Amino acid sequence: MRLSSPPLTRTALLAALLAGPLAGCDLPALPGAASPGSVPSAFRAAAPEQATPPTPVWPEAAWWHGFGSPELDRLIATAESGNFDIAAATARIVQADAALRSAGAPLLPTLTAAPEQQWTRYSYARRGTSSPLHATGDYYETRTSSLPFSASYEIDFWGRLRASREAARQSALSSRFDRSNVALTTVTSVASTWITVLADRDRLAVARHNLADAEEILAAIRGQFSAGLTSQLDVAQEEAVVAQLRAQVPALQNTLEQEINGLGILVGQPPEAITVTTETLAGLTLPEVAAGLPSELLARRPDVAQAEAALAAQGANLKVARADFFPQVTLTASTGWQAYALNTLFGPGSLFFTAAATASQTVFDNGAKRAAFDEAKGRYDELLADYRKAVVQAFTDVENALTAYRRTTEQEALQSEAVARAQRAADISRAQLQAGTINIVTQLQTQTTLYTDLDTLAQVRLARATALVNLYKALGGGWTRGQVTAPETKLFQGVL
Repeated sequence: MRLSSPPLTRTALLAALLAGPLAGCDLPALPGAASPGSVPSAFRAAAPEQATPPTPVWPEAAWWHGFGSPELDRLIATAESGNFDIAAATARIVQADAALRSAGAPLLPTLTAAPEQQWTRYSYARRGTSSPLHATGDYYETRTSSLPFSASYEIDFWGRLRASREAARQSALSSRFDRSNVALTTVTSVASTWITVLADRDRLAVARHNLADAEEILAAIRGQFSAGLTSQLDVAQEEAVVAQLRAQVPALQNTLEQEINGLGILVGQPPEAITVTTETLAGLTLPEVAAGLPSELLARRPDVAQAEAALAAQGANLKVARADFFPQVTLTASTGWQAYALNTLFGPGSLFFTAAATASQTVFDNGAKRAAFDEAKGRYDELLADYRKAVVQAFTDVENALTAYRRTTEQEALQSEAVARAQRAADISRAQLQAGTINIVTQLQTQTTLYTDLDTLAQVRLARATALVNLYKALGGGWTRGQVTAPETKLFQGVL
C-alpha cells in the first residue's frame, strides 16, 4: 500500500507559522565540543630511556600470561565467564541495545491495522422512523464490517528524533565501555588477590621458619642454663621471642584464608571450590611493561571511553531538550474498506482514504521546557567535569603505578641485600652464643633484625607485584577502543 502525503512545502510553511512566536525568544545555546584538556608529552615517572620511546609499548590483550602461571590463567578464565559483575554489565548492554532500537523506531512511519466487525440489534419501539436494514420479527439489525489501515509519521524538522537515537546509541556504546572496564577491574582484582595469597604464604613460611629458628635457639639457651652458663633471665627473654613469633602464625593464617575466600566472589564460585597450589611469590615471573606515550592512553582506558560516551549521550539529550522548543509536525494517513455487508467489503464503493498534517506547539507551559533544558544542561556540565576528571585520573594512575613499581623494584633489591647481611650477622651471633663469647642481648638483637627483614622482604615483593598489576590496569590492560564494536541496528540499516 502506497501512502501519499500533503505537499512538504505546505507542511513546512505551517511549521514556520507555528514557530513564529519563537522568533523573539532567546533560545538556549548548545555547548561546544568537549576537550579533555592538556595532554602531557611524556610520563614523568618513566625511566629516562623510556621517556620518549620510538613507538608506544602497550600490554597484550591477555597480559596476565606473562606471569607464567597456569593457575592464574585458570582463575582469570573462570572469572571472565562466571564473575557476577561482568554478567550484570553484559545484561546492561542488552538493555541499552533494546533502548537504541526503541529510540530509532519513531524515525520510521508507524503502520497500524484495526479490523472491526460490528453488530447492533434494536427493537421496533426504539426504531423511530428509520427503515431497518435487517428486520426480523420485533427487531431490526445493523452490521458494519471495516478493515482500516493507518500510518503516522513525524517529520523530524529540528532533529529531535535523530538526537534521541544518537543519545541511545552513545548510551549503548557507554554500556560496552562499562563492561570492558568491569572486566579489566575484575581481571586485575583476581591477579592482585592471587598475588596477595602467595605473599601471605611467603610471610607465613617466614614466620614459621623464624619460629623454628627461635625454638632452636631457646633449646640451646636452656642447655646453657642447665650447665650454669647463663641466667634465668636469658631463658625468659628468648621464651618471649618464641611466644611472640608463635602468636603471629594464626593471624597470618587468618589473612591467608580470607584472601583465598575472596577469590571465590571474583570468579563466581563458593569459597570451598577455590584452591591455590602455587606456594611462593619469590619465584614468580613479573612481566615488564613500558607505559608508551600519554596521548595514546586516552584510547587505552575503558573508563575514559565510557565517560566520553556518556558525555556524548547527554549532548544528544541536550539537543532533544532544545528541539522541544519548536513545533512538532506529524503526517497521518488512513485507508481501507468499510461496508454494511461482509460480502461487499472489498467492493469498489467501500474503499476510503484520508490524509492530514498536524502541527503542535506549546504556547505557555509556565517555563517547563526551559527548566527541562536547564536540567539537561546541568547534567551535561556534570558529565563534562566527570570526563575531564577521568582523563586526569588516568594520567595520575599511570604516574602512581610507574612510580610505585620503579621504587619497589629498587626497594626489593636493597631489602634483599639487607636480609643477606642480617642472615650473616645472625649466623655469627648464634655461633658465638653457643661458644659462650657473647651474651643473649646481642643474639636477640641480630635475631630480631633478621626476622623483621625477612618479613619486610615478603611485603616488598607483594608491593612490587601489586604495583605491576596496577600499572597494567592503569594502562587499560590489553583493551583498545577499536575492540568495541558499535551496537548493531539491523532493523534500521539503510534507513537511519
